[in-house]
Order: sequence, then structure tokens, then C-alpha cells
Amino acid sequence: MSSSSTIQARLAALRVPESDIEERFVRGSGPGGQKINKTSSTVWLRHRPSGIEVRCQAERSQAANRERAWSELCDRLEARVRDARAAEQQLREKGRRQTRQKSRGQKVRMIQAKKHRARHKASRGRVGEE
Repeated sequence: MSSSSTIQARLAALRVPESDIEERFVRGSGPGGQKINKTSSTVWLRHRPSGIEVRCQAERSQAANRERAWSELCDRLEARVRDARAAEQQLREKGRRQTRQKSRGQKVRMIQAKKHRARHKASRGRVGEE
């Protein structure tokens, strides 16, 4: 499927087998006239498990479009893994923040706020008494 050794290395690092990727060559669309209508130079790739699709028709050459499409697919898969790792890290950090002990200053400020709130509530009278 992919020809470049760098792309194969990127896929191996992501643990994505090439069998999970569907590759098709289709006719392009848009400006270009007769040439674009006659040749199948557009490359369409789809990673079946994730559903990520890439279409590339930037160049006239099918080989150049193929290289670009594979590179773009690797970029998107890497971004997906990066985002998943970042979300996992954020969850760990959130849990750590929620369970850590309060500092002495935080405790003092919390007690002061509670006392202030209690004084404020105590200053209220009963309803109907005046």
C-alpha cells in the first residue's frame, strides 16, 4: 500500500496495520477540465476502525497525491492518539487536584469565610419579628 519507509514507520509506531486502511483512486472534482474528468488521480484513504477519511487531489500526479494522502492520514491518526493521551492526563490531574490536602493558608481562608457567613446569617432576624 504505502511506499514511503517514513510512512510505514509512522504507522508501525501507531500500531496501525495497513490492512485497516482502505485505499481507492477516484476521479477528481472541481476545476481542471478534461484532464481531471478523465483520470483517477485523486487518492481516497479510510481508516476503517476510526472512520477517518482523507481525500487528496492537490497534485496532478497520482503518486504525489498518494504520498500526501498517506502523510495526512498519519497526521490525523497521531493527533487522535495525542488528544486521547492529553484527555487521560487531564483526568489524572483533575483527580489529583480533587484529592490532595488543602494547604494551611487555604484552611485558614476557608474557616474565615465560614465564620463571616455565619455572622452574616446570624444578623438576620426571624421572619415577622420587628
